[in-house]
Amino acid sequence: MAAISIQQVSKAFGGVHAVEDCSFEIASGSITGVIGPNGAGKSTLFNILAGLLKPDSGTVWLDGKNVTGWSPHQLADLGILRTFQIAHEYARMSVKDNLMVAPQGQTGSRLWTNWLKWSQIQQEERELQERAESILDTLELTPLKHELAGNLSGGQKKLLELGRVMMGTPQVVLLDEIGAGINRTLMKKLASHIERLNREQGVTFCVIEHDMDLIARLCDPVVVMAHGSVLMQGTMAAVRGNPDVIEAYLGGEVRKAVA
Repeated sequence: MAAISIQQVSKAFGGVHAVEDCSFEIASGSITGVIGPNGAGKSTLFNILAGLLKPDSGTVWLDGKNVTGWSPHQLADLGILRTFQIAHEYARMSVKDNLMVAPQGQTGSRLWTNWLKWSQIQQEERELQERAESILDTLELTPLKHELAGNLSGGQKKLLELGRVMMGTPQVVLLDEIGAGINRTLMKKLASHIERLNREQGVTFCVIEHDMDLIARLCDPVVVMAHGSVLMQGTMAAVRGNPDVIEAYLGGEVRKAVA
């Protein structure tokens, strides 16, 4: 069963076709990888799936519902959340507060409810506090909970961004180059948390990544994009065994990594 179905999606910027007639499905409960060279259309496709861009044509379906062109907050309400290649933390807020502000639709976010629903707001606050503390513990960020988020390392910011996703009720999480700029130790820790969320909570993931070791560990299936379209889809073993993919689209250094 498909969590997300992408059907003949296209997006052009002027005369440049960033995504062209792209179709594939992200199976519910899977960790699907999306790989390909720079300029293959991966991030543009993610921006379409997350509602940051509207496609010129084609449709996007979430659990059988046509969500093409929906806004990011509408999609977030349905459980589609994303992270970014460069973490988007609130730099001058503490790590814990970054988690506390993440859930949408908090009662206290509307001015009039602070007068009329104070007891409800207090209850929600206690529940959010407990959830944030639990997530900090899970991500091993508890010692840094009072630290300004802007002071974290790149890898710690990636963990914090995953934590903000966990504060909601994610159904599908789009991960854009989670391994970029972080050391191998933190990358392994981040991968373990993704596997745990997938295994224990059934969260579906779609991962853009250039690190083939990380893709091989996490993802099945793997979708290979080139020139805005799907070149092939299959297991990492199938990708490794496809000479056209390796030679034409992964390049020399990555070819060595997957050999």
